[in-house]
Amino acid sequence: MRRLKKQASRSLLAALVLAAMGLSGCSFLSQPVEPAPTPEPVEPAPEPVVVSPPPVSKPKAKVKLPEPAPLPPLAIVLTSSQAAYADVAEALAQQFEDHVVYDLSDRSRPPVTVLRMINDSNSGIVVAIGLRAAKSSVAMSNKPVVFSQVFNYQDHGLLNENTRGVAAVPPLDAQLAAWKEVDPTLSRVGAIIGEGHEELIAEAEIAAERHGVELLVHVTRSDQETLYFFKRMIRDIDGFWLFPDNRVLSGRALQQIMDDAQRLHVPVLVPSE
Repeated sequence: MRRLKKQASRSLLAALVLAAMGLSGCSFLSQPVEPAPTPEPVEPAPEPVVVSPPPVSKPKAKVKLPEPAPLPPLAIVLTSSQAAYADVAEALAQQFEDHVVYDLSDRSRPPVTVLRMINDSNSGIVVAIGLRAAKSSVAMSNKPVVFSQVFNYQDHGLLNENTRGVAAVPPLDAQLAAWKEVDPTLSRVGAIIGEGHEELIAEAEIAAERHGVELLVHVTRSDQETLYFFKRMIRDIDGFWLFPDNRVLSGRALQQIMDDAQRLHVPVLVPSE
């Protein structure tokens, strides 16, 4: 009996010890755990900025342009002293200080003598003005030749490796543009020209189409045929485009064309006086 009491006392004591341990354990777990202090953020150190020095501009070296080559001495050959040729020679003389003018209409010196003088001179180039001067210079000169005031150059074989030519008329588009500016009502234009100018006719047709003008073209073989076609077209056009084709024009034909055009109030466009 006494033994049972001792065992009961021991069991009670053990239970109390366990209970005390459990209570102390619950009390430990239930206490809040203070969090560790958060470290203050540390700003990163600024990266070093490398500033490049401004580029030093080197002064540009002055480029020395070569001196222009001096213009060669010029031999100017005129078909005659009429204004159509003399005016061109005068304009050239103003541009070339070193020049000599030769007139083939001067009876004191035959053309052969003139060309021999040119070949023996120090002239670097020959400028031939007019058909006669061009034919003579191309045939007899041993220097480069540039010809001008020649409309039908194809008929005379004037172009070769040693020769060049200047067009006898200004660009047709520019002519028609100026005409339309003077007379905006221009709508139907007639033209008469000799054979062998297909490229010129094509250029005239392109210019007419561009400016809204109807173009009537006749190709003739003589001044009489030119007058015939002019009289047929004059009442159906409001402008006549005159080309300086000496093969199908004569003084008489030109005078008749100008008289009829003036009488019927039809303006005439010419490339030069």
